[in-house]
Amino acid sequence: MDLHSKYPAISDLKARARRRIPHFVWEYLDSATGVEATQRRNRAALDRVLFDPSILHGEFDPDLRITFLGKPHPLPIGIAPVGMSGLIWPGAEQMLARTAARANIPYTLSTVASQLPEDVGRHAGDQGWFQLYPPRDPTIRDDILKRAKASGFHTLVLTLDVPAPSRRERQTRSGLTNPPKLTPRLAFQAARCPVWLNGIRKTGMPRLRLMESYSNNRAALPSNQHIGYLMRTSPDWDYLKALRDLWDGPLVVKGVLKADDTTKLANIGADAIWVSNHAGRQFDAAPATIEVLPTIRAATTLPIIFDSGIEGGLDVLRALALGADFVMLGRAFHYALGALGEPGAAHLIDILRKDMISNMAQLGAQSLRDLPHCIRSTQ
Repeated sequence: MDLHSKYPAISDLKARARRRIPHFVWEYLDSATGVEATQRRNRAALDRVLFDPSILHGEFDPDLRITFLGKPHPLPIGIAPVGMSGLIWPGAEQMLARTAARANIPYTLSTVASQLPEDVGRHAGDQGWFQLYPPRDPTIRDDILKRAKASGFHTLVLTLDVPAPSRRERQTRSGLTNPPKLTPRLAFQAARCPVWLNGIRKTGMPRLRLMESYSNNRAALPSNQHIGYLMRTSPDWDYLKALRDLWDGPLVVKGVLKADDTTKLANIGADAIWVSNHAGRQFDAAPATIEVLPTIRAATTLPIIFDSGIEGGLDVLRALALGADFVMLGRAFHYALGALGEPGAAHLIDILRKDMISNMAQLGAQSLRDLPHCIRSTQ
């Protein structure tokens, strides 16, 4: 099947995924927090970023290659961490790790994934990143870092924009707990999605296996107050300093929205910053990520990763044009899995690649370095 003829855009994958994923899982994947204003701001602000198309450049093939944190990649994109990926699509962590290894792009495993680092790392090849929700207990923290490094994860991402659980009202109304418990209502929803349900029967009901390996707590808790939250802390600058001393690979700090923070992050030894508002899932009065990106770019020489609101290759170009060095997508890759399984993730990468090439041709941009010169307006 020619997937591009049937699913040419992320929106097509999203629509198919919604039909194949149970409603309570969909609410976990697709929802934000509050009235979801931050999520809408992300989209509206990206749409305001305009370019000036250019003409008479002749035929050329835009160059999408990039070197980021010392590694060459054919595309300026990677796979962002998403907690409980295996709930969204059975076997998701291994599927995404394999896809990343084949495509030579980063894959980031979450602390609150449904699979252990030891079971995922080998699938990612040399593309494995590990995202840390900071444990309160330093003994647990140190052991997690050792396990991640031993499993092949070479880049550490410390997430700082979850100082406390967000309310995520849609997610809460869905009835989802963690570990998931199929109540009659949820079991009915699952029965209407036989491919998803058969996959769960094979892989088992997803759990926060890494966190559970340090706790005897197996109670079904609200999905926004699970065991991962109970064991974590809200870190401070000293926590970051200690982490920098412990981790001997690249260290990325995720959740930066203020330019004023970048100087201290650089002084502590962060290797890159990740500009993100957690896709609107944490705080409903946060600015759109794309709006703060230029100010942050002007304040630091550190490499910048960008996420939140990306819905296609053109959005990737918008972020790169305004100062990002690399762009990560989370939800989109899970829409792709929900729509088509493992082939969907590879198809999404191809969608993004084709979309970037098409739009760069309109701009006359030969390489990613040309994009800042093509910006027209951010108003």
